[in-house]
Amino acid sequence: MNVSKQPAVRPAARGTQRSSARKAELIAIGRSLFADTSYDALSMDDIARQAQVAKGLIYYYFHSKRGYYLAIIEDSVAGLVAYAASGAELPPVERVQRTIDSYLRYAEHNQAAYRAIVSGGVGFDAEVHAVRDGVREAIVATIAEGAYGRTDIAPVARMALLAWVCSVEGAALAWIDRGELPRETMCAVLVKTLGGTMRAIEELDPAHPAPAPARRDA
Repeated sequence: MNVSKQPAVRPAARGTQRSSARKAELIAIGRSLFADTSYDALSMDDIARQAQVAKGLIYYYFHSKRGYYLAIIEDSVAGLVAYAASGAELPPVERVQRTIDSYLRYAEHNQAAYRAIVSGGVGFDAEVHAVRDGVREAIVATIAEGAYGRTDIAPVARMALLAWVCSVEGAALAWIDRGELPRETMCAVLVKTLGGTMRAIEELDPAHPAPAPARRDA
């Protein structure tokens, strides 16, 4: 009788899985540590002590404090970008509202990382700038897909949406600093300003008409 056997998991594969899991665990711990604490405020000794791991383990996986911090930011932002790009089955207004709300949730719950991304990181950090630019492009693409049904929009429309995203960054910074508005109200403010941006796009380029929810006569 032939008995089918599952292929054996090679030791190297098991080691890779354990390594990936351990690295993901350290990133999750770091997200919690850096959520409300700036990069400069935590030393590697502080991080190792609070994470209850040997400092050498963090160096092993991330090579430096900056490498660790950048991995945390990239991991956090990857989830935000993936969420923003999902929900294509939703009506455009709901998708836009969900995208803006998720963006504000990220800023609210990852304040130190959000400030680092928007301000460009530690000094002039090209890698953090690239992360920030990736977030901007993802949000522009999400809005364009919802509003116009495509992402290959004309330069004037792309620049207008990018200008709106940049204004959102500044507004979100002020919002988390002041704490004067509930997230739902802040989301409504940003949705309204996006409607104004879309009407301006239509005025400048009639080939990109504002969707019905953004029209004053709707």
